[in-house]
Amino acid sequence: MDAGTGGVEAAMRRCSGSSASAPACCFLDAYGSGLEMGGFEWNLRSGELLLDHAVLALFDLRPDEFDNRPQSLAVRVPPGEAHRLDVQVSQALKSGDVNYGAYFRVRLRDGSLRWRHTQGHVLRDEDRRPQRIVGIVRDATRELSDSTAHRERVEEEADRRRRTSVVQGTTAALAHARTVADVIDVLSDAQGLAHLGASHLVMGLVEAGRIRLVAEGPPEGYVPGTRLTRVDEPYPMGEVVRTLSPRYIETPEEFAASYPLLWPHIEHLGITSAAYLPLIAQAKPLAVLGLLYQDRTGFTQEERTVLVALSSSIAQSLQRAMFYEQEKDLAQGLQQAMLPRTIPGVPGADIAVRYRSAALGRDIGGDWYDVIPLPGGRVGAVIGDVQGHDTHAAAVMGQLRIVLRAYAAEGHTPATVMARASGFLHELDTERFATCLYAEADLSTGVVQLVRAGHIDPLLRLTDGTCRRVPVDGGLPLGLSAEFGRLDYPVTTVELDPGQMLLLYTDGLVEEPGADLDDGTQALAELVSVGPHDLQELADLLCGRVDDGRGDDDAALLLLRRRVVDAPRSGGRLQQHVAPADPEALAEARHMIRAAVRAWGARNRADEIELAADELITNALMHTDGPAIVTLRVLSAADRRLRVDVEDSSSALPRLREASDDGVSGRGLLLVDRLADVWGVDSRGGGKCVWCEFIVPARDAADEG
Repeated sequence: MDAGTGGVEAAMRRCSGSSASAPACCFLDAYGSGLEMGGFEWNLRSGELLLDHAVLALFDLRPDEFDNRPQSLAVRVPPGEAHRLDVQVSQALKSGDVNYGAYFRVRLRDGSLRWRHTQGHVLRDEDRRPQRIVGIVRDATRELSDSTAHRERVEEEADRRRRTSVVQGTTAALAHARTVADVIDVLSDAQGLAHLGASHLVMGLVEAGRIRLVAEGPPEGYVPGTRLTRVDEPYPMGEVVRTLSPRYIETPEEFAASYPLLWPHIEHLGITSAAYLPLIAQAKPLAVLGLLYQDRTGFTQEERTVLVALSSSIAQSLQRAMFYEQEKDLAQGLQQAMLPRTIPGVPGADIAVRYRSAALGRDIGGDWYDVIPLPGGRVGAVIGDVQGHDTHAAAVMGQLRIVLRAYAAEGHTPATVMARASGFLHELDTERFATCLYAEADLSTGVVQLVRAGHIDPLLRLTDGTCRRVPVDGGLPLGLSAEFGRLDYPVTTVELDPGQMLLLYTDGLVEEPGADLDDGTQALAELVSVGPHDLQELADLLCGRVDDGRGDDDAALLLLRRRVVDAPRSGGRLQQHVAPADPEALAEARHMIRAAVRAWGARNRADEIELAADELITNALMHTDGPAIVTLRVLSAADRRLRVDVEDSSSALPRLREASDDGVSGRGLLLVDRLADVWGVDSRGGGKCVWCEFIVPARDAADEG
């Protein structure tokens, strides 16, 4: 710095608390208006740059040619000089320095280049965040012209800083690289390694004694047969892996002599030198990076040091990316193993399921779906999410899915299924809880019973395409409800008409950082409304929200649509409660059965159906303490199947046996077995359901009405 530096610094300190127009005045007061020097102030928050008349003259700009934007100086500052200035300012801001200084050149209107020097003072707030820069710009042409050696030192220093900046910038960019592809993208960035002067880049991964090329450019530089090479082949990449040392090729002649198999294929690219760097982590070669140059020969010791430092940083990032991909593959494999391998075909329904892992983050979550075929034309649909995003969440999810499926298959009511699953999770050696939505759909009637444990409400798409949220009464999440002794889950009943679709999903499908969950749900409903009719295509469309990387949570999706072709006739379901010692209720049940089967066109079998139903009701009332629930429905209008269900509160299963000649009991099931086309018993939680089915011949259709 020249002899006036101390005065400059004093002037800047006096101006540190002054107004926006103060810098120029302060500096001119300190040095006098005759000096070729002026002041500036740069507001870092607004981006406004104020220059006094002296600085504008140093840049050879008229006042009307400058609009107080730093970008407007580009007409006078060559790109290389601008980059050097940017590096100086950025380093000062990031390191917390108060002052910085830099030499740079400007191109005047006549095309000539003149040296300038700037010195800035960074003003920060109480949190040490930079707010403004005040400083000076002065003419340094004579100063540097008088000393060619000094100019060369300045240029060398600037070049050294530029190379250091490239290493720092590349390292900072690699810190955000998650995958091997991300690392390659950073290295291929024209603003990255290109600043080192490299015109071409190649990179190969070391895999089991072979080198697999994963990045090369430009396309015309590809050498046939080098996509996969052995380490012992006579190529520079193989030599680097064998020796674990960089290989610097300083002239075209050296390249041609050292690698006669490779050189003829790249000679047309005009390569004059090259550097091949081993990417080593924990004493193991992971990959090789090749930098090819067109306008230079030889490498100084300082340049080689910079390249070695760069290769070390790249190797660490590459190893981290490989670990990330390995862990993600392992986690996704575990998640997929815990989910159902296949979804069973369910008569009367179209079903589509999807699971998507988060676009960000290596961990998976505990999201799951399941489809459970149940007796009597019913199906259970489950969607759930275990707390956490790790392999432990996936393991808990797998156990919870299995036990919930088992409880449903045993015939428990939806509320009981949820309560028992909560108790199971509470007894596990885990602090995790889970949200869940369980839907039990009777596809023959369209009746759907919904139970919600802290989960998101489902969506319903109607046959006209409109989609709306279905409010479902809810209880506490699984695990928490057992811990607090609140295991009573309310049941919400809806009817699913033929062609209507129920959509169950986890919050990863609608949750976005900084956005309201209700807004995400509304956006999903709008997307469903305009989505395709085909369920598989619709599922892919909806999961595109996760595939696009807009969320950091995994997501599960289940779509269930009641088929039109398998839908029963309208009004094909009747139910009656018959209490013990209530002859009027029993008579009403018999009257309901008689009237219904005749109205449904089963006149020729009406007596058989009525008798079999009466026997089942009587057995339920005689052998249990609670009421009997009688349900009569049409299972299929196509083949005209009628079904009678009689539920009771006893878990004891009846068995068919021969009655003695003088026996009073034992004849009920024999009659049902003789009269019905098929019959059976299903467990229903704390009770059971005895059912029988009748096929009404087509000739009875003339009797309808």
